[in-house]
Amino acid sequence: LSNTTNDSIAQAIQRTISPYPSIPSSIASAQPSQRLSVHGTSSVTKMKMSPERKGAEDKEEGSRMASAALPEPEAVHPRNKGNFKYAFTCALCASMATIVLGYDVGVMSGASLYIKRDLQITDVQLEIMMGILSVYALIGSFLGARTSDWVGRRVTVVFAAAIFTTGSLLMGFAVNYAMLMVGRFVTGIGVGYAIMVAPVYTAEVSPASARGFLTSFTEVFINVGILLGYVSNYAFARLPLHLSWRVMLGIGAVPSALLALMVFGMPESPRWLVMKGRLADARAVLAKTSDTPEEAVERLDQIKAAAGIPRELDGDVVVMPKTKGGQEKQVWKELIFSPTPAMRRILLAALGIHFFQQATGSDSVVLYSPRVFQSAGITGDNHLLGATCAMGVMKTLFILVATFQLDRVGRRPLLLTSTAGMLACLIGLGTGLTVVGRHPDAKVPWAIGLCIVSILAYVSFFSIGLGPLTSVYTSEVFPLRVRALGFALGASCNRVTSAAVSMSFLSLSKAITIGGSFFLYAGIAAIGWIFFFTFIPETRGLPLEEIGKLFGMTDTAVEAQDTATKDKAKVGEMN
Repeated sequence: LSNTTNDSIAQAIQRTISPYPSIPSSIASAQPSQRLSVHGTSSVTKMKMSPERKGAEDKEEGSRMASAALPEPEAVHPRNKGNFKYAFTCALCASMATIVLGYDVGVMSGASLYIKRDLQITDVQLEIMMGILSVYALIGSFLGARTSDWVGRRVTVVFAAAIFTTGSLLMGFAVNYAMLMVGRFVTGIGVGYAIMVAPVYTAEVSPASARGFLTSFTEVFINVGILLGYVSNYAFARLPLHLSWRVMLGIGAVPSALLALMVFGMPESPRWLVMKGRLADARAVLAKTSDTPEEAVERLDQIKAAAGIPRELDGDVVVMPKTKGGQEKQVWKELIFSPTPAMRRILLAALGIHFFQQATGSDSVVLYSPRVFQSAGITGDNHLLGATCAMGVMKTLFILVATFQLDRVGRRPLLLTSTAGMLACLIGLGTGLTVVGRHPDAKVPWAIGLCIVSILAYVSFFSIGLGPLTSVYTSEVFPLRVRALGFALGASCNRVTSAAVSMSFLSLSKAITIGGSFFLYAGIAAIGWIFFFTFIPETRGLPLEEIGKLFGMTDTAVEAQDTATKDKAKVGEMN
């Protein structure tokens, strides 16, 4: 370069660095061959250095250049507490639907005493009346699954509340046994709707970090309903015989009517919205219910992959491809008629946990608690109903323990601990009732005390694990496309087993004694513990779309991309 060019360059550098007083101006006036480079020593200076110093300078300069090339770390957004409160409110409102089941179970335990006296019915008729609701709930569960996939989860909650309100009024105004059974039928349909849709909606709207906590609300409100039923029994027991049980049953319409009004403030499930192609609406709900904006985006991508929507397809509304033979037939084929080994494992786990929840005698303890306490030596309606209320309080308190521990301890430890505790309590209860039964003319204080302690401990252990975990686990394990039907199958197994237990308890007690009945339930609990230890993996903290991998399912995102590629190829061929 000529000297003129060198002087021009020097002046330009001087003008550029003049605002920085820490840099000596002599550097700018130096010749280009003598100036320092931006990141180190000039090339001329390096040539004059010793090889060792030159290598050190080159290493230092390389480190600085590498540091400069590193990207800036992304900002981590803190969790939005307002979003958690919103998801909490949604879960609370939806879970209140299950209060109808709890209230019916609780209120019938005491109302049955007065119904039998007023209508002069037999023990067989009483068993049928008590247990038939579970059979009707089986029908309601399947109807609820279809309804929730058709019109949405939120509207299905409204249907559940409206149907139960109608059934409660029919039972409250029943003039005979036949009309009472009609009311039981309508109420059972409403209960089936509620126990199917409430856990599914709550699981789909909850963030992964609090899904166990929020989904357990369904069992919390079942227990709140049971407690309200016990309190109703105690409060209205002093009314005239023909009014007492009718008021107990009819007043159940009040909470369900309030629920129907509250549901209109809830958003629709984001996963159902994606299934219908309404991505903009789903994105808005996820933004309100996710811990961070990044989680909202991630959840939307996972739901789109599970629904078979390509990742790059990101409009406000997309047209969902119709499955050959109808979507409903495809779901039945995938879940029942031609399941993969992984889907078969998921179905077995869901049906197993529902079966053992009821087969271990929980409904026998709750529905027939006055009779069990009476067999243990407690007499008088007030004392029987008071003991039943104490059991309801224990049940409700311990369900709160499970609610706060599900996302800390995990599903599997609570489930195994709960079942083991129930097993020990059933053995204690069977022993106490057997001793009391063999001394009908004399009171055995230690046996009576053992029965009372065993019953209270049994409902406590049930409430910390097997009770709330059944709905939580089943709402998690099924993939999105079969979730509603899968949960309906689980709920149906639950209701069929409940009906078998509740409709056979009195007859079973006469056949093998009431103590023998609880020894039988203890044997079933032992088998259940082995099943849970073998087949139930931990799901705590995992997104819903990734839980299938625990059972051997392939990556849903890969499947979705393959499906999208095939769809595009078909469209290209048509064009």
